[in-house]
Amino acid sequence: MVPRLINLFVILQVVFNADEASISVKECIEGVIGGTDYNQNKVNQWTASIVEHSLTHLVKQGRPFKYIVNCAIMQKSGAGLHTANSCYWDTTTDGSSTVRWENRTMYCVVSVFAVAVPL
Repeated sequence: MVPRLINLFVILQVVFNADEASISVKECIEGVIGGTDYNQNKVNQWTASIVEHSLTHLVKQGRPFKYIVNCAIMQKSGAGLHTANSCYWDTTTDGSSTVRWENRTMYCVVSVFAVAVPL
């Protein structure tokens, strides 16, 4: 019985679409901080809102994934910002997407990780 379930999962599996996720995340970023200037007092609120909205949009797609969403906002000051991610997973189904957004006063980097859940 177990091999049959595994075969069924292989047939029904969904592959993470990084392009769709990026579009959704960009919309969330624009909706939260688009058109505003950097404000240190609002960064915690912005990052929480971007993460929550992005996660909500991803879950609403109804795909069998567990999601992890991370957001960093940094004021433009001439300093460097470097990020890196590494994952050990099934590259045939799981995936990630990183969106870099900026305006004249700040940078925003959002990473999404999606891990397939067997149905």
